[in-house]
Amino acid sequence: MVWIDLSTKVAVVTGGGAGIGRGIALGLAAVDATVVVLDRDEAGAAVAAEIRSTGGRAEFLACDVTSDDSVARAARDAAAKVGEAAILVNNAGTMLPGGLETTSMADWDRILSLNLTGYLRCARAFGQPMLARGAGAIVHVASISASLPQSYSGAYSVSKAGVVMLSRQLAVEWGPRGVRSNVVNPGMIRTTMTEAIYRTQGVHEARRALVPAQRIGRPEDIADAVVFLASERASYITGEEIVVDGGFTRTLMGTIPRPGFEKN
Repeated sequence: MVWIDLSTKVAVVTGGGAGIGRGIALGLAAVDATVVVLDRDEAGAAVAAEIRSTGGRAEFLACDVTSDDSVARAARDAAAKVGEAAILVNNAGTMLPGGLETTSMADWDRILSLNLTGYLRCARAFGQPMLARGAGAIVHVASISASLPQSYSGAYSVSKAGVVMLSRQLAVEWGPRGVRSNVVNPGMIRTTMTEAIYRTQGVHEARRALVPAQRIGRPEDIADAVVFLASERASYITGEEIVVDGGFTRTLMGTIPRPGFEKN
């Protein structure tokens, strides 16, 4: 039995040129989806070529999710090239360092436009054909920082918390019309965005020690959760979140001194 088969589906992945986005694109291709890789630069073209080199179906389209016109054009071009999307994975995002006291309003607006409003732009553009057909799945990549404030990261946690509520609202409003919306919250994933952090001496070992799974996550770990939520195996799941962090966010109580209850 083929547990997941997306051979009849077109799946759009924003920010698909690197890191988690690349992992998701490859994961969707592995279950035979036709993948449309959206990215602002040619890294997305390399991912599409990688998929095609192994016999998969993929297209790259340049897209800036902070631009209404760019997103609308990408939706039109994708439909013309491979057909209308049945799956949208909202993944494009970034972060900037800085405390709330000093973060400039320009940087605040930049992060929200990319990490949050960009998700709505894409949901609207690629979701309209789903609503017209009465079927579709949207998966949003947020972060464990959506519920655990990541200090000195400007608008990042706020934007990711917004993604979770956006997904819930889409699930409630669009669910009766056949479109599901869910969130994957990654944590402790080594990507191109976090590579510099992990290359700092001692960081990898220190972080790994905090994770019950005893390893740092890979983009493939996120891809597996996304593929599940995008598939018919999750047809009765909407408005929900899957945390993929190796159990890290469940370790809080272990940080509190409890004499007599220490690990033997």
